[in-house]
Amino acid sequence: MDISDKAKKNIYILWILTVPFGIYLVYHFASSRQIEWDTFIFLIVLGLLTTIFPFFISGTTMFLVQWVTLAVYLNYGILAELLVMQLCLIPIAYHMKTNKENAYRIVYSSFMFFLISVACGSIAHFFGYNLGTLVVKEVLIFGSIYSIIYILLNHVLLFIRESVTGKNPRFFTKDFFWDLAGLIMTLPFGLSLYLLENYIGTSAFWLLGIPFIMITLLVRLYSDSEKVNADLNKASEFGHEMAERMTGKEIIDMFIGRIANMFPMDSAYIVDYFKGQFLILRAIEDGENKELHFSHEDIKDSLAGIGYEKGVPILYNKQSEWLHIKPPFLTSDMQSVMCVPIYRNQKIEGVLVLASRNKHAFEAYQLKIIHLLCSYFAVSVEKAKYVSNAVAKSERCELTKIYNYRYLDKQLRNDMDRLALGQYNSLSLIMMDIDKFKVVNDSYGHHSGNIILQDFAKIISEEIGLNGTVARYGGEEFVILLPNYSKIEAKNLAEQLRRKIENTPFIVQLDLDEVASEEIIFITTSIGVSTSPDDSDEGMSLLRNADRALYIGAKQAGRNKVAEYVK
Repeated sequence: MDISDKAKKNIYILWILTVPFGIYLVYHFASSRQIEWDTFIFLIVLGLLTTIFPFFISGTTMFLVQWVTLAVYLNYGILAELLVMQLCLIPIAYHMKTNKENAYRIVYSSFMFFLISVACGSIAHFFGYNLGTLVVKEVLIFGSIYSIIYILLNHVLLFIRESVTGKNPRFFTKDFFWDLAGLIMTLPFGLSLYLLENYIGTSAFWLLGIPFIMITLLVRLYSDSEKVNADLNKASEFGHEMAERMTGKEIIDMFIGRIANMFPMDSAYIVDYFKGQFLILRAIEDGENKELHFSHEDIKDSLAGIGYEKGVPILYNKQSEWLHIKPPFLTSDMQSVMCVPIYRNQKIEGVLVLASRNKHAFEAYQLKIIHLLCSYFAVSVEKAKYVSNAVAKSERCELTKIYNYRYLDKQLRNDMDRLALGQYNSLSLIMMDIDKFKVVNDSYGHHSGNIILQDFAKIISEEIGLNGTVARYGGEEFVILLPNYSKIEAKNLAEQLRRKIENTPFIVQLDLDEVASEEIIFITTSIGVSTSPDDSDEGMSLLRNADRALYIGAKQAGRNKVAEYVK
């Protein structure tokens, strides 16, 4: 449960005012029997062992200590059971990875178990239970009453807590049914332990305690293997999903996000090694993306740099193990840390650093799974680079290196969609055609014609820069897309380009002569301009309008002119 600092303080105050004084009252007024210390110590040890080795089933942790505390109550009463239960909170605190921030949970559990112990014992006494009785019928009845009330009261208190904290409480939760299953399993053991210990003494602990602990360990081994298999299946699915992403950014976003959801971490960092420098490629802290910048030297001498040099996954379970090599990006409240190298083509490209505020937050097998995921990640990023390069190559004109018609068609549709959504105010299209280009080819050869096309594309690309998209439409025709350009602005830019082309000398090679030589020539261009939404609200119509303006308004009017489309 996540609560405010004020609520945490109230829990501590409530415990101080209730539990110590309550134990004092129980000691003086509750029914009890004289404790046989050799038996009682065995019961304490058995209770602690049971709590040290809990069950893990379907993601639920079950501390089945009730079978021991039931035997303690039936034998010695409320005070003895209460003390054993409070002692068993010590290993529970360890399993909950208790620290300063969440210590209130153990204090709250202590308070809650105190109330339950007193209430259940008092109810059993009210209905007539006599401590230490060996009448089997009474033991079965009152032991069952005690255990059932214990489970019900526990969940009633949880229900009240959820209601008070403003959550949407439910009584019949998954945990309730697992506790009910635990009751069905532990009740026969608890009753048998009580009866057998009274008849044969401490041998009962060996006859029942060892089998119970062994069963617990076997269930844990099976549960651990199932958890590992489940995490491996998630890792496999994760790997396939990364492989389906097409861009490096998508892969990085997905990788860091899924890692944060799969493992009990508070922060994650991808430390990249690029051109001899360490840098934070991506960082996420408490679920939020962060932009972090630190010097190469600070990272190099930290556990991130050491992990990069060693090239093997490293797990730190507490802060004292890595504080002397603390990286600048880790906050001082972190405890558990994993540092995993990211390999690509047998070479380390960087490291992944995961951190948690809890000690012993990560399991050793999780380190191996993350190492596997880092391999998937590196391969997916590499694949994305190849795909990106292939796509970029397929969308570029091999001769001029500017975009081709395939890309132009896609970009025109995207820009028209943005215009329709109101992201652009207007979209202008300029179509340019080199005048008498066939004469150039016939006079100077196709190689010279190609040089002119390359230089022509370079000129208009430099003039447009980031203001628009320049593409080769086909042959000697070029198209420029200009988002947020009005028709007047586009026409002025087109006139600027026309003059630039007209006044630029082009060097061609006279490869048709017997002796190769170079010559300076001048060319002109005819230009058509069309704008959306003024002229059309459809992309291909916008293109055809500019083409019409080019041939009717510029070519047929004498060439070397700029013409706008007129309806």
